Amino acid sequence: MRIVLVGPPGAGKGTQAAFLAKNLSIPHISTGDLFRANISKQTELGKLAKSYMDRGELVPDEVTIAMAKDRMEQPDAENGFLLDGFPRNVSQAEALDEMLKSEGMKLDAVLDLEVPEEEVVKRIAGRRICRNDSSHVFHVSYKAPKKEGVCDVCGGELYQRDDDSEETVRKRLEVYHTQTEPIIDYYKAQGLVVTISALGKVEDVTARSMEALQRGE
Repeated sequence: MRIVLVGPPGAGKGTQAAFLAKNLSIPHISTGDLFRANISKQTELGKLAKSYMDRGELVPDEVTIAMAKDRMEQPDAENGFLLDGFPRNVSQAEALDEMLKSEGMKLDAVLDLEVPEEEVVKRIAGRRICRNDSSHVFHVSYKAPKKEGVCDVCGGELYQRDDDSEETVRKRLEVYHTQTEPIIDYYKAQGLVVTISALGKVEDVTARSMEALQRGE
């Protein structure tokens, strides 16, 4: 299967992508991972992307598209893939369609993870990270530490990252609504969109997604 995963920040795309890719036996292709891999391997595309990032500029669509194309041409993606974070806007979606068409392929589904805006703000703004070890993550509502502000694991100080503040989250949502949400309508016109509620337990969301994909809704 060839699937695109979309949804606002805080919808749990990364978590769902990992589960779905494993269940479907296809690679999870994340834009973040692509950038990190290309930059660390110092590929030409990686160097190009880094030059924009170092200047605080957005990486142009053509660089992102070239990275995605290169990854989708790897042998492990021959029988399908799950794209997470790409396409991010309509022009990238059009480029992906052209790319697949030239290879005689097409997308099977676009999985839209739906979460109410206030839930997104609550999920992200409630996160607290340990200063000693960033893998120790807590949440004021869903996974509160035994002692406020103190990591249960190592006793380190818990803090809220700048990009997790409510103001930043709302700005990120604004960018999502403006740039990424239009791709949902673009794919709806092709009859590819499967909308899933991303509320509830992780495994329940995965089960709903798998069921909908198998039904071909």
